[in-house]
Amino acid sequence: MKNILEYLEHTAENHPDKIGFTDEQRDVTFFELMQNAQRIAGSLARIGCRKPVAVLIDRNVRCIEAMFAAVYAGNFYVVIDVHSPETRIHSILETLHPAAIITDNEWLPLAKKLAGASFAEMIILYEDAVLREINRDHLMRIRGQMIDTDPLYVLFTSGSSGMPKGTVLSHRSVISYTTWVSEQFEFGADTVFGSQTPLYFSMSVTDLFSTIKCGSTYHMIPKTYFTFPIKLVEFLNERKINTIYWVPSALAIVSNWNVFDFARPEHLQKILFAGEVMPVKHLNYWRRYLPDCLYANLFGPTETTDICSFYVVDRNFADSDSLPIGRACDNCDTFLLTEEGIRASRAGEEGEIVVRGSFLADGYYNEPEKTAAVFTQNPLNTAFPERIYRTGDLARLNEKGEFIYISRKDFQIKRMGYRIELGEIEAAAGSIEKVKSAAALYDADAGRILVIYEGSIKDTDEVLQQTADKVPPYMRPDEVIRIKQMPYNANGKIDRQRLLKEYCGA
Repeated sequence: MKNILEYLEHTAENHPDKIGFTDEQRDVTFFELMQNAQRIAGSLARIGCRKPVAVLIDRNVRCIEAMFAAVYAGNFYVVIDVHSPETRIHSILETLHPAAIITDNEWLPLAKKLAGASFAEMIILYEDAVLREINRDHLMRIRGQMIDTDPLYVLFTSGSSGMPKGTVLSHRSVISYTTWVSEQFEFGADTVFGSQTPLYFSMSVTDLFSTIKCGSTYHMIPKTYFTFPIKLVEFLNERKINTIYWVPSALAIVSNWNVFDFARPEHLQKILFAGEVMPVKHLNYWRRYLPDCLYANLFGPTETTDICSFYVVDRNFADSDSLPIGRACDNCDTFLLTEEGIRASRAGEEGEIVVRGSFLADGYYNEPEKTAAVFTQNPLNTAFPERIYRTGDLARLNEKGEFIYISRKDFQIKRMGYRIELGEIEAAAGSIEKVKSAAALYDADAGRILVIYEGSIKDTDEVLQQTADKVPPYMRPDEVIRIKQMPYNANGKIDRQRLLKEYCGA
């Protein structure tokens, strides 16, 4: 197999009338999805191949059809968050310079505005393009020219500077990853996904491509339901969803509101999570009410397609424990590189998480210097060229040989001669009963550690003391601040940049 579209075509042939994807307005079969993507692809014929195509459509089935249309046309797609500030969209398009923008009537005014600023060569309107006749000869000619290392998509994430950088993923990387994840978790035609993640976020890769490979069903959960968790559970039950892959913050909404005292998912079998550290107290809540489900902690950055290590929960943990991120996925070597440049192999050893293998991205779009900084030669091998990705994430080995996540390297600080992991302080505060979520920040100008939390404990001194009891004295926070609601970014993660700006002036 060399092209991700082979998954879709095989499933459309074997399950043509099966509903593959749904949103609030539409249900679409695999055959309809394939045909609509092929029709839209005809509108892209004159731009050539291997060009970026921006998809400016909200999170719905149309967006997925447009994504595959770009691929049918021999190009690669970039899903744009339509709700992002225009300045961020401008920054992405300045880097990308897409050959075309696919949009619909709802977002056509924004697309025209962007195209008028010379960010794109042409606009394709979904409502017109989906009515075209399919030119199968043209599609066959394009397919014959494509290879597995052609880009499939570019996914933009914010770097440490706050500026978006576009990670380039190939067909080969996504096929390799999808093969692993669908086999590891035994996804099949009876799998019903309840999708939480946006299509411009790397976690969407797992359930999206597993669906077209395995003939599963993919239900897009309306974002508003995560504000009304009873409706969320009702949705899971109405759609008979048996598999979810969410960020921990989404799972925490259920436990923070004790939702399972009022309603419980009736069909869930597999609960996967990734994207940020999973507080064990929230995991324990889910396991207490749904003990027969499979739970798995997945870890990986966008640069490894989605995941490079995983841990299927096989034992009990105290609320204050750290949950392992496990071991490397099959066909994806993940290891820890110490500051001395050697591979960590003993319990307790720490190092940067480093990855090699076919899950790796090709680099960053139009960013050769950033690419060279983190996609480097394997320092453990001087005999032949071998590329690795340095994640910038720190972990240590436990006595079972599992990775225990520590924090980002840029979350690590040095104060009074001590090396301090902000992630450890954050985990300590987050494990306190009645604390819903917590973030540890470092005010570099003032040399102070702050803990920001959301929860029902009004006495910040109590949170300060309980946190101090769980960490060494040199990690004790200087100040604890209670806020009404923790800010989250579009991916559902705690918005630390916003907190730093508000409380540290960063």
